[in-house]
Amino acid sequence: MNATLMADATHSKALPDLVAKLLTVRQESLVLYHKLTVLEPSAPASLAQRLLQQFRQTLVDYLALGPFEVYQALEDQPADSPYRPARDLARRLYTRIARTTQTALAFHDRYDGDLSEPILTCLNQELSQLGESLATRIDLEDRIVAAIRRSGAVLAA
Repeated sequence: MNATLMADATHSKALPDLVAKLLTVRQESLVLYHKLTVLEPSAPASLAQRLLQQFRQTLVDYLALGPFEVYQALEDQPADSPYRPARDLARRLYTRIARTTQTALAFHDRYDGDLSEPILTCLNQELSQLGESLATRIDLEDRIVAAIRRSGAVLAA
């Protein structure tokens, strides 16, 4: 029985930490996204390429944190866990979140390698489309984060 209690305590502490990590990496991605969107067309191509590379890496880190860490930690919770409502919500929203992942990965792959001038001319339009997808993802994630925090409050009480 002690092993069960210790496992629950471990997961209880891990989920809030994972959520904090997710939100931090998401913020880093959004800051780089914003820098790309306000980049002047006259800016050196090397600056655009460097920012784009940083953004792409941070974006992949952010995309992976949800399914591979936060959602997996929710799935690992026992059936009677206070995190059950958050897990159930994540299950319901996962398909929609996965669609945003596919959109972001397509963007990531499109801007892999050498970036010629014609490819960079499409960047603003594609950033706009990516931004819409990320906004949807953030809305869905925020609902899950709120459910995790409510469950964490139950554990703390």
